[in-house]
Amino acid sequence: MAQPAPKDTWSAQDYDAKASFVYSEAYTTPVLRLLNPQPGDKIYDFGCGSGDLTIKIAKAVGEAGVVVGVDSSESMITQARKNGLLHGFVSDIQAIRFPEDFPPDLRTGFDAVFSNAALHWCKTNPKGVIESAKTILKPGGRFVAEMGGFMNCVGVRSAIHTVLTRRGYDGRQRDPWYFPSVEGYRQLLEFAGFTVNEIALHPRPTPLPHGLTEWLRLFARQSVLEGIADDEAEEIIREIVKICEVDCMDESGQWTLMYVRLRFSSVLQY
Repeated sequence: MAQPAPKDTWSAQDYDAKASFVYSEAYTTPVLRLLNPQPGDKIYDFGCGSGDLTIKIAKAVGEAGVVVGVDSSESMITQARKNGLLHGFVSDIQAIRFPEDFPPDLRTGFDAVFSNAALHWCKTNPKGVIESAKTILKPGGRFVAEMGGFMNCVGVRSAIHTVLTRRGYDGRQRDPWYFPSVEGYRQLLEFAGFTVNEIALHPRPTPLPHGLTEWLRLFARQSVLEGIADDEAEEIIREIVKICEVDCMDESGQWTLMYVRLRFSSVLQY
């Protein structure tokens, strides 16, 4: 029997409205080029979200190929299906579990596992993500992804910790993010039996069209600030924003965060 899904803290509608830059063509072209999906390929999308990139990959592999999307959020999978995703299910990719009625030929033997902007949420068990990919891939299959890497959101992350600490909260314990270094993630891949063909950090200053306050409400309210009363959470957000103004807001009032992406391509050897 399928395991119950964890608490869903995501809203596909809010994400699409406030963070569509995550899957914009400008920001996703490099990792999609690295994946290079071909007609007939069988590909999994880990952390597929509302399916925008998943559908793009499905068009590339065509009717002869197969694309499966998996996400921990029921809201995201529901939206992905509305957007045209044919095969998808809810699961934690850190320990992937297939629905009881999921076809055997959609569980393993795939050419590639892909992920964009999802693996940095897998702090609990990053090794488990790689093991999940191994379960799905055929020998010689590829694991290609982009995620937050070392120094991602520098400044804002430390401000979050500073404000939480002075209010008596444990910032390290609450921090949900996993931003590994090149060597740190390379070692995980190689230990699991992957040969790393390419891995590097890519700094990317990222404008926030709705400002830092809305970014924090979307990405921190239900994670770092989970369980904190609404009034206090808003106070915390205001304090974080005030600290970050000097580094992250320009003279016109435009907010920008320093995103640093870890992008890699690897091949399963055993």
